[in-house]
Amino acid sequence: MTKTIKKEELVLAAINVSKQAHAPYSNYRVGAAIVSKNGKVFTGCNVENAAYPSGICAERVAIFKAVSEGEKDFSLLAVVTKNGGMPCGACRQVMSEFSNNLPIIVSNDKGEITQETTLDLLLPHSFGANDVS
Repeated sequence: MTKTIKKEELVLAAINVSKQAHAPYSNYRVGAAIVSKNGKVFTGCNVENAAYPSGICAERVAIFKAVSEGEKDFSLLAVVTKNGGMPCGACRQVMSEFSNNLPIIVSNDKGEITQETTLDLLLPHSFGANDVS
């Protein structure tokens, strides 16, 4: 039986992992938590690097962790920043690899949900696997 994850639980997981962020340059900590259709939760935080392009966003860390453990079918993503910032374009593109209509919750670091949307609204006319064949 698959456990149903409440959005508030997912936001809390993202808040908790945001505390692990390595953000010495921007001081902008981001946490993400994604739940698979099997009910497993994967978290990620942003990891900055002095060579800026070498860093990685929290959303991609969470997704890559899930994929590395065999999960590719997702039901919900929560993203937490201090001000409720939205996922960047690179993260949106990675999300679209797995689900164009992925529900996304955005929250500030106090747990106040600032936006609930879907990926297809954030990344209309996305480029995907069907476009490269």
